[in-house]
Amino acid sequence: MKEAGILLPITAIPSKYGIGGFTKEAYEFVDFLKEAGQSYWQILPMGPTGFGDSPYQSFSSFAGNPYYISLDDLIAEGALTSEECEAVDYGKDERQIDYKKIYDTRLKLLNKAYKRTNLKGNQEFLDFVGENVKWLENYALFMAVKDYYGGKPWYEWDLEIKMANPKAMEEYSEKLQNEIGFWKYVQFKFYQGWMSLKEYANENGISIIGDIPIYVAYDSADVWSNPALFQLDVDKAPINVAGCPPDGFSKKGQLWGNPLYKWEIHKESGYVWWIYRIEHCFKLYDVLRIDHFRGFDEYYSVEYGSQDATKGKWEKGPKKSLFDAIKEKLGKKQIIAEDLGFVTEGVKDLLDECEFPGMRVFQFGFDKRDTGAKNDYLPHNYIENCVAYTSTHDNPTIISWFFEIDKEEREDVRNYLCDKFTPDSEIHLPIIGTVMRSQAKLCIIPIQDYLGYDSRARINKPSTLGANWTWRLSKNDITEELTKQIYEITRLSGRANRVE
Repeated sequence: MKEAGILLPITAIPSKYGIGGFTKEAYEFVDFLKEAGQSYWQILPMGPTGFGDSPYQSFSSFAGNPYYISLDDLIAEGALTSEECEAVDYGKDERQIDYKKIYDTRLKLLNKAYKRTNLKGNQEFLDFVGENVKWLENYALFMAVKDYYGGKPWYEWDLEIKMANPKAMEEYSEKLQNEIGFWKYVQFKFYQGWMSLKEYANENGISIIGDIPIYVAYDSADVWSNPALFQLDVDKAPINVAGCPPDGFSKKGQLWGNPLYKWEIHKESGYVWWIYRIEHCFKLYDVLRIDHFRGFDEYYSVEYGSQDATKGKWEKGPKKSLFDAIKEKLGKKQIIAEDLGFVTEGVKDLLDECEFPGMRVFQFGFDKRDTGAKNDYLPHNYIENCVAYTSTHDNPTIISWFFEIDKEEREDVRNYLCDKFTPDSEIHLPIIGTVMRSQAKLCIIPIQDYLGYDSRARINKPSTLGANWTWRLSKNDITEELTKQIYEITRLSGRANRVE
């Protein structure tokens, strides 16, 4: 059965509180998805973010972003007042998130709610802490100590706590007991809010596609508390870091800076950390997209301290042994492999062996370096076991892309669509229709592409800082007309979750 879904980050949901979250607008978005005949809602990683606000650079692989907690829920509980929440300046532009204002205000409100909440006799809270003890204790301590040191990364803390010396851990746990309690409360409210929203989505026939980066941030509770799993020296400084080599898009490559895994240690343990990570993800999501899947076949290693990624080298990854271990412990799971970019034979073999669907993006079908009818990204070449997209969070919107490519490429697009008459400003519709009619078992369309929005609605431009992850949907964007239009496209493509 062919199915369809829509991509929209939680952050981009309309909200009067400056950033999307688990509010009534999120539930209304689920209602819209159902009415539009969709079966999936794809989101981006939901971890707490730091500098740059990227969801792919989080303080934890397991924790949730405090910004998503519904302030309306806290008002309803009596932990906050509507006057307190409405008095805060969240930014004036409903289309853009002002992360500085959110950072300066949101945790203060949550702290007020924490101080007014009696958790001692709250069995739901106590159960949550007990069920998540493997990661929550270290994360809460990590965040409390980070606050104690004025937000500095853990590798700039005093030596004993930087090295996670047991005695220092005990001392800080005692000294920062109240602060640790706050961070546990924040996670409790996050998970409470998310699981309620996910349950509502599932009850309405909408499955959630989550997303995780292959790597974790250096300044994270994961690395601080589990240094043996990463390529670090005796002082916990990285030896080698992640990136990708120079290509047609980046002459000096991309230097991501994430510490690399010690795969031999993971393998010796039976991949226990990875199994727990994936198991945790499937409590949150129905399907999981794993970013940079190529890194499991082979990964690009750059010496720590390098100015760019020009002198890195490829190293062997865990390959199928990791996914065999996951399958043995957790059973067969629905995983989407992000296999974009230069796909080696090794990656193709790994995908085939694991039977994971890869991704196909329409925009890549007209790359001058890979032209012709055999291009894997042209919809007539999509295999059934793939997930098709018009664009992704890392691409320009489909309309912007069409105007950015040159005249010859635009002519190729028109010829491919057999469409000479649709105005340029509406070309997103025949493109969406073409992708939806492909053989791909699942099609995911970013909401911006359905709306025909330009580059101002782009989510992320890789290798840049300052203007990413900020776009938001307006409360007036989702109209009855749009809902009917999406439903008809989905129905006529044989992908609707209901037929009227």
